[in-house]
Amino acid sequence: MSAPPPPPAIRVANLRKSYGAHAVVQDVSFELAAGETLVLLGPSGCGKTTLLKMLNRLIEPDGGTVEINGRDVRQQPAEALRRGMGYVIQQVGLLPHYTVAENIAVVPKLLGLAPAAIAARTEALLTRLHLPPARYAHALPQQLSGGQQQRVGLARALAADPPIVLMDEPFGALDPITRAGIRREFRELEELRSKTVVLVTHDVAEAFELADRILLLDAGRVQQLGTPRELLFQPANNFVRRFFAAERLALQLRTLTLGDVLSKEFLDDNNRHITVHEALETLTNAAATNSGFTVAQLMAAFGAALQREEDAWKP
Repeated sequence: MSAPPPPPAIRVANLRKSYGAHAVVQDVSFELAAGETLVLLGPSGCGKTTLLKMLNRLIEPDGGTVEINGRDVRQQPAEALRRGMGYVIQQVGLLPHYTVAENIAVVPKLLGLAPAAIAARTEALLTRLHLPPARYAHALPQQLSGGQQQRVGLARALAADPPIVLMDEPFGALDPITRAGIRREFRELEELRSKTVVLVTHDVAEAFELADRILLLDAGRVQQLGTPRELLFQPANNFVRRFFAAERLALQLRTLTLGDVLSKEFLDDNNRHITVHEALETLTNAAATNSGFTVAQLMAAFGAALQREEDAWKP
């Protein structure tokens, strides 16, 4: 007799929160598998940050349940719950009089990890986040750029190796160029590939770039939960359709891969998962090597693939 499957990493059922007569989160439910990245997306005031903060009890719900690995979060002290989750915010929140290394060590020290283990973990994280420890470990936060502070905030959230990481507009305070670079590092960071991540953003392109699935909210209600491709090509209602309309072409370029648009003669295992957007960036780079296809060939194939996608989703 086979063992029952493990419970979802996060299960939310009928979650509600109101302030006075204003309902901020209304009857939200979803399940998140271990290792999955869920992006909470929607217009300002739609309830995304409130929903995120109810996962680690920074805000207590009025109704409904949150379970982490099958256990109701109300069955353990809030402080213990939060220590078991990484948490990254837009303002970073580094302690100004602590060095970078001391900021990263805060949670591991609370958990009683050995100093040698903390030091090794700090050095490894700084190295992976392109902050050489010899240069940055003893620096103070005010000596860092905004992008560097954001990297330290991420290192702090990962320092105790939590299985779940919550992120609230983590790149929102950065300029567009720095933001794009940090997003790329985030997506490629080995440390995060095994984590369950819930990320709040108002940036549609960011959501499509980082999410396995997107939970789109409006006025505290779920409008659609699905993969970026499902939201783009099979919108559940007019709100979803309108929400992505202005950036539809850019999102299509970021959603379809070379494997979706090109025939096998142009593909190998190294490039089939590259998005059309990334391939265009490479092709328009003067230093790019021969890819085996031109911009014109790629865009013609992209147009044909779009038509196939539209036809496939028609009722």
